[in-house]
Amino acid sequence: MDAFYASIEQRDFPQYRGKPLAVGHAEARGVVAAASYEARPYGVRSAMASAIALRKCPHLIFASPRFDVYREVSDQIMDIFIDYSDLVEPLSLDEAFLDVTVNHKNMSSATLIAREIKSRIREKTGLTASAGVSFNKFLAKIASDFKKPDGLFVIQPKDAETFVESLEIERFYGVGKVTAKKMHELGIHTGADLKKMSRERLVYHFGKAGNIYYENARAIDEREVNPHRIRKSLGAENTFDTDLEISTKMTLELYHIARRVWERVEAKQFYGRTITLKIKYVDFEIINRSKTLPLLVKEFELFWNIARELLKQIDTSQKKVRLMGLSMSNNEELKFPLGGIQLEIPFPPV
Repeated sequence: MDAFYASIEQRDFPQYRGKPLAVGHAEARGVVAAASYEARPYGVRSAMASAIALRKCPHLIFASPRFDVYREVSDQIMDIFIDYSDLVEPLSLDEAFLDVTVNHKNMSSATLIAREIKSRIREKTGLTASAGVSFNKFLAKIASDFKKPDGLFVIQPKDAETFVESLEIERFYGVGKVTAKKMHELGIHTGADLKKMSRERLVYHFGKAGNIYYENARAIDEREVNPHRIRKSLGAENTFDTDLEISTKMTLELYHIARRVWERVEAKQFYGRTITLKIKYVDFEIINRSKTLPLLVKEFELFWNIARELLKQIDTSQKKVRLMGLSMSNNEELKFPLGGIQLEIPFPPV
């Protein structure tokens, strides 16, 4: 979807249309969740601090997020996808992969399917979507971003490698600012530069991701569209309006975060064995502490006690705390009961 949250706000509130709009909060510690296309020429982007966004665009309008509305619209869009294929893999509220090799409408062209889906989304929601069509996930993802907004871009198999070679490395899916900087230091600026690197060298510099970069540089991506993605964790975090330096205040804030997480845990029935606490200091250093139990955590009291225990393990006396986060993961039961299992030894009869 194109500027999904911001586009919904502009759809529902005429006073926002044609104006630079950010979904989020304008407070000192606020963050932009989405920016309208009118805001982007000023350099306003999602995940940007609201204070920076306002400096770039002083007349920027802020709209408070309405996630219930965004989820409702997302459900409408997903219903359209299901009309074409059961192989739909949502990535977020506003993005999904579809495998339409075999589709419910027996249409022979993925491009025609994409065009029809875009039209139906516009008719149903009043919003525009951009589609990317190709023969694997990596290329389809890149194509979907290539002609935004309201775009439709196709990468044919015969053009794939040449297309990838011409890409700036920043346009590769999964290459963020830090990775791009490291690649630049290695002389990698385009897909063609990346293709010159051996698999071994890429793995040396980027770990397992090096294998992915090696294959993507050759337009290879063997991942299938998975309609049943398994949730691996569930959590919440909070960036504070004022940096915290008093331990009692930190404990109180952590309690509120724990309550939010637990509400989500119970709503999703997602009980895990690993609890992780995340702390971001005022200088943006991030510290994580985790504890894994032998049994699933199914009581809030135990969850809260572990969270407090993890907080005590972190030194908060030297630097103020800017952000706290708490999450639960590892939701698989142990295969064996506590204390091991009793073996039966087949002694011969006396």
